[in-house]
Amino acid sequence: MTEFLSMLGTWLVKAGIFAIVANEVRGFVLAAPVLYGVYTSGGTAMAIYLAACSLGGIALSVIVPVYAARKLKLLPARTGRAQRA
Repeated sequence: MTEFLSMLGTWLVKAGIFAIVANEVRGFVLAAPVLYGVYTSGGTAMAIYLAACSLGGIALSVIVPVYAARKLKLLPARTGRAQRA
């Protein structure tokens, strides 16, 4: 029973991490047009800077949790070569 609960907990943590990353990626996709809109409307350098900082914050909120999950060994590390079974 303990083994089942451990596996269930691992699955739930992985699903939660995936949901957080998917939500942040969705936010990044939805925020990218903001930067384009500021640029095309003749926005000032400050407006473009603020939009870039917002997008950078979204990117960091995706990268940091993925890095932490890999450090906690909840996600497999990526390698340059295909892994053999």
